[in-house]
Amino acid sequence: MSKPDRYVSFVGIDGDSNARKLVALLRRHIDDPARTNRFWELFKDKLEKINKPDETSGFNQDELYLVHAYINNIRELFETYDDQPALALLDRIEAESC
Repeated sequence: MSKPDRYVSFVGIDGDSNARKLVALLRRHIDDPARTNRFWELFKDKLEKINKPDETSGFNQDELYLVHAYINNIRELFETYDDQPALALLDRIEAESC
């Protein structure tokens, strides 16, 4: 089976679902009071505004957008806690969808 080429088509790539899965893995860390900080608390506020364009000046954010916008911060967190499954999914999202 050949690997989908995002530059030709996004057919066969479920970026939205992968991003939602990644956010669930991220929440395991940032919802832990010992692992969160001001940045992640503000990030959680952004997550709460997904699909609420009336709260984001008409811009409809989704998980994939937030993953793309904060990919380096997310990677650093997963590396800090050596979360290999999350890093693998992040790499996949970056290769396929960002």
